[in-house]
Amino acid sequence: MTTLDRRTLLATGTAGAATLAVAAHLDGPATAAGPTASERAGRGVFRHGVASGDPLPDAVLVWTRVTPTAASLPGSGRGPRVEVRWELATDPGFRRVVRRGTFQTGPSRDHTVKVDVTGLAPATWYHYRFRYDGVLSPVGRARTAPATDASPDHLRFGVVSCANLQAGWFSAYRGLAERDDLHAVLHLGDYLYEYGPGQYGYGIDDRDIRPHQPAHEMVTLADYRQRHAQYKEDPDLQALHAKYPWIVTWDDHEVANDAYRDGGENHDPDRGEGDFHLRRARAHRAYDEWMPVRLDGTARLRDGDRLFRRLRFGRLAEISMLDLRSYRDQQVASPLPSPVPAPEAGVSDPDRTITGRQQLDWLKGSLSRGRAQWKIIGNPVMIAPVDFGALPQDLVDPVNDVTGLLPRDGLPYNVDQWDGYTDDRREVFAHLRDHQVSDALFVTGDIHSGWACELPYDASTYPVGDSAGVEFVCSSVTSNNLKDITGTPPHTTSTAVEETIKANNRHIKYLNFDDHGFSVLDVTPLRAQMDWYVIGDRADRDTPITWSVSYATRTGTGRVEQVQEPV
Repeated sequence: MTTLDRRTLLATGTAGAATLAVAAHLDGPATAAGPTASERAGRGVFRHGVASGDPLPDAVLVWTRVTPTAASLPGSGRGPRVEVRWELATDPGFRRVVRRGTFQTGPSRDHTVKVDVTGLAPATWYHYRFRYDGVLSPVGRARTAPATDASPDHLRFGVVSCANLQAGWFSAYRGLAERDDLHAVLHLGDYLYEYGPGQYGYGIDDRDIRPHQPAHEMVTLADYRQRHAQYKEDPDLQALHAKYPWIVTWDDHEVANDAYRDGGENHDPDRGEGDFHLRRARAHRAYDEWMPVRLDGTARLRDGDRLFRRLRFGRLAEISMLDLRSYRDQQVASPLPSPVPAPEAGVSDPDRTITGRQQLDWLKGSLSRGRAQWKIIGNPVMIAPVDFGALPQDLVDPVNDVTGLLPRDGLPYNVDQWDGYTDDRREVFAHLRDHQVSDALFVTGDIHSGWACELPYDASTYPVGDSAGVEFVCSSVTSNNLKDITGTPPHTTSTAVEETIKANNRHIKYLNFDDHGFSVLDVTPLRAQMDWYVIGDRADRDTPITWSVSYATRTGTGRVEQVQEPV
């Protein structure tokens, strides 16, 4: 997420109970007198919960972190090397255990445990748990993907991004964890944030609802480990990890704001932050340790940091998760004031890339006929073009008087997304057109707002001409949106910006700059539908959650239409 001033720019760029409730739901009810001694011990030894991820037809990752001694704190590098037992069963009572084993962990991997459990049946729910020194972890639940040649009647995913702990409670995670109808959760980046307390918190005053630990911007390996641990102590996050397998990618804040191949907006070697590549390697190592994800295709640590990958869900869908930070060139000069120094090359320079050549060729392979019907792209930053070439000046000035958001002279408004790397986008869209690929669906995070867009081959003449596919963008879990950073009431200034953008970009059918929450993506052979759910006040831990709006695309059309009810 681009952060120029953080108060003037968005469009550019309970406690313990939730975990206990999941354990009770999966492994029998808790007693009326409260948690047992065994449960209390489990919360101490397994205080960061359990998680699963990257489901395949015959395998799924399971994860936890063990705290074997009081000194074995995350990032401390202290504590013994220990053996943790794990088991996976087809029932929550573990009477039908189908896989079990042991795992050695210690301070070299921050006492995390990550097991790739193989030999499983497709499209099957499993229950998993860990045991150390006689203490059981909470029970998690995971589902394998359908067989490669299966034809599911539907698939349903929770969709989230941009969860800043300092900016509020994770009520969006609570809302998804309360559902019983999902197959997995897609997290599209900014799982955690690098800032220290007092930086980029709640609203225009940057107030910290929950201050980050450690109490400074994370730079070292210990910093990244401690921050991951803090986030995984959140009960709503733990509940959602325990309920469903996650499919994740990173954006920038897992390392540093507006990160690119060789640096980031808030990385300053002269401020004692050292070499950026070393900082990124530390961040990626902590991510590999603490997240239920295969890097370089394995559960092993330190064997690579390739995150882009495909996950097949029968003939109905294939999900391709992108990494749009590790290989990109530096962002060009924004039309707005920016602290990012600008190279001379422009947004359309064919020598500049957001994906890198290897990943771009791999993406084109994902977007090929003969693969699954729905080609779902987990896309960290927005691909739909957004510009203001036809915007009358009498509309620019009133909006800019309040927000300063709108560029002049027809420039793209956010060069941190695909608008800043238009030759890569042109190549992707040309591939879709030339190979007559249908049902390409980009599912996107990053910009703290909800969008439903068609993807025109030529935005200047649209809706004359065809659409390459569809993009659905989820809002943020907590990170500030337009009303938050301007301090204006909901649906005032933001409505003017939304209507201005839609009026000048006819392929954009829905836009919401005001709300936080989550989305639910449901795909069938006939259509793909995204439902947007919104929360109330991020500062209220028990804030209500309501359905807002739904949009769908019918198979083979590349067009978006509003529907009147959620799935």
